[in-house]
Amino acid sequence: MEPNDTLSDASAETAADAPAAPVRPRPRGRTALLIAAAALLGISGGTAVGYGIQAERPPTPLPALSQTELAYPAKALPADEVPAPLPASQDRQVKTDGDLRKLLVDRPAGWSDDKEADWLDDGWMSVGALAREFDDEGGMLEDFLESDIRRVAGAAWTKGADREAVIHLVQYSSGADTAAADLADGQRSYMAGEKYAGNEGDLVKGSGEGRYYVYGVERKPGYLPFYRARAIMHRGDIMVDIFMYDTRPISKKDIRTLAERQLERL
Repeated sequence: MEPNDTLSDASAETAADAPAAPVRPRPRGRTALLIAAAALLGISGGTAVGYGIQAERPPTPLPALSQTELAYPAKALPADEVPAPLPASQDRQVKTDGDLRKLLVDRPAGWSDDKEADWLDDGWMSVGALAREFDDEGGMLEDFLESDIRRVAGAAWTKGADREAVIHLVQYSSGADTAAADLADGQRSYMAGEKYAGNEGDLVKGSGEGRYYVYGVERKPGYLPFYRARAIMHRGDIMVDIFMYDTRPISKKDIRTLAERQLERL
């Protein structure tokens, strides 16, 4: 029900004749001054009493300062007792801080270097060239730079008339291991889409979450069938991306074997 906007004449007269509610006057002049002074004296007196009580109490003793023996030896270990450094085969940082190109898997037997891979310069790939491999070139370039990308090594091989293989090792700066994992996760996230592999792929043994994919065949009038496969994984601060292309079917074994060999090399 809507509220009525007007009062009846009787109601209006009653409202006009009704006396106003009494209002309690605020203390003024001397009365207000006395109240303020009393409040101040109360606060000051309470503070003084508190300090007096605290001063009469005996001091609380502090806990004794004690320390066990130092965690490190007071003297350096004799030369014959110093542990030997890890061999390069067990020290991942030694391996990955060296020539990244040496961590590329060896070219399989029967394959040749791709002479037309102009994106490679003595086994190195620029960050810009890598960004151009993606649909969102500008966005990927920005992401690489913000994630502190360090360098990219690559390889490109051919076998027979039409089979090709490409490998990218994308390394991030020390301490940015999650960047390599994030890049691998991001690439795997869309692979099940129809525009890409159209399936969830298979796990690369020993890689954790690494997967390899075989795409469905692409057919266009006037062109040979197009087959491709891909493997995506990471190890530490290095993301691995492997591609295979052919006009004939690529088996799961073909891409899986290359992926496992590259993982072993890392």
